[in-house]
Formats: sequence, C-alpha cells, structure tokens
Amino acid sequence: MLNGDLKKNAIAQFEATKSAYEHLGQKVGLQSEKLMNLRKNDAHNIITRIEALFSGIANKPKEFDKTFSEYKAEFKVFNDILDKIKENARQIDIQAGGTAGAGVAAGAGVVAFAPTAAMAIATTFGTASTGTAISALGGAAATNAALAWLGGGALAAGGGGMVAGNALLALAGPVGWAIGGTALVGSALFARSRNEKIAKEADEKRKEIEVLNRQFRAASLEIEKLAEETQKHIVGMQSQLSTLDSTLITLDYSQLDSGQKALMISLKNHVESLCLLMKKKVEL
Repeated sequence: MLNGDLKKNAIAQFEATKSAYEHLGQKVGLQSEKLMNLRKNDAHNIITRIEALFSGIANKPKEFDKTFSEYKAEFKVFNDILDKIKENARQIDIQAGGTAGAGVAAGAGVVAFAPTAAMAIATTFGTASTGTAISALGGAAATNAALAWLGGGALAAGGGGMVAGNALLALAGPVGWAIGGTALVGSALFARSRNEKIAKEADEKRKEIEVLNRQFRAASLEIEKLAEETQKHIVGMQSQLSTLDSTLITLDYSQLDSGQKALMISLKNHVESLCLLMKKKVEL
C-alpha cells in the first residue's frame, strides 16, 4: 500500500550487491598481497641466489652483469614504493592515535589490513583514481590513493577515490542515506513518496556498485594470472639453478660446456622476465 515492498526489495538487492562488493574487495586485497610477497620475497630470493653464483664465474659476457644491474634498479624502485607507503601510513596512524589505517579500511567495508594492503595495492595497480602514479604522490596522498582501492573508488571509471568508495559502503540502509534528513514519519502520502524515493536511491546505488563488482572481478583474474606467471618463472629458475650448480666443476665461463652455458643464458632471460613482471601493473 505504501510501497513498502518496493522499498524492501530494493534494499535487499542493494545489500546483496554490497556484500558481494565487500567480498570482492577483500579477495582483490589478499591477492595483491600474495603477488607483492611473490615479488618481494620469492622472486628476489631466487634472483639473489643466481647472482651470487654468477658473480663467482669468470670470463662471462658482460650482458650478465648488466641484467642484474637492471634488476637491482627495478627492485629498488619497488622497495622505495613499499617503504614510502609504509612510512606514510605509519605517520597517519600516529597522528590519529593508532586508528587511521584501520578506520579507512573498515570504513570501506574491507578488512583492516592496511598499511600492508595499501602497499600491495600500490605495487599491483600503480595508479590513483586520477590516473597519477601512486609512487609519484607524496605524503598522505600516496597512502590515501592506495587505500582508495580498498573502497573501490579508483576502480570506477572516473572514480571519486577514497571518499567515494567509503561513501558507497557506508550505506547500510535507508538511515545511512539520510534521504531528506528526517525519519520516515508523516502522512500516508508522505510515507508512500518517501518509500519510492528510498527504493529509487537503493537501486541507483546498487547499479553503481555492480559496475565496481565487474571491475573487481576483472582485476582479480588479472592479478591471479600475473601471480601464476611469476610463480612459474620462480619454479623454473629454482630447477635450472639447482641443475647448473650441481654440474659446475669450473668457475671459468670459457671452459663450461654448451649445456651449462645454455642454462646460464636461460637463467639470465628468466631474470629479465621477472624484472618485467615485477613492474607490470594491473590495468582496467
């Protein structure tokens, strides 16, 4: 009679979409962390081991040293981004009495694992909602831009960043929307009009979040693919390094057999590939 069912159904659909959004946000955040750790720990460790072995081999082509120099430069950029965001998040947390990181993440409807998540997001996506590279931003802007991904703002075409992301997921129901700024009271006609307006608002917000959900799903697939590719390189390098190390009877490149030289060249190519994968960003 008063459009109560219309409102109820619209709110239920909104809540279902919002729940999916929160789940996808957590999934993308955790996938980004996994990718970050693969890059920061596993990939770096195997490359460090390869470099240690190669450094002891004399008379090798200069291209080998160049490969490791380029990797080190790229890894430094990667670590600088992590350090910058970690420090920015720490400063914000201190200024806010230890609640800033958790507050932003929780407000976005995502588990509170910042600043780790901010670091992972920055190295996975690399750009803020404005299109500016997160690594190029300074101070709180870099941290906030990374955290914006947790709210989905940066995933939206022309997204509004952290504020927009938080605003969407802060809406737990009609009270959150503060439509008209008053309670649902008054005449039957007023109630009917208000219910229709709430239903329309819920439907509009649901459609906005559905767009973000599609983009989150696309991001999730891209991150998974990138992580799998990185892992395959690491496993292959571990096997080749073990084989090379076990067959070396001399540390003079000119005296190595063709198979050993081929292994060194293959490992060099793997290092170059991992260097490219390390700086590859997920784009939507």
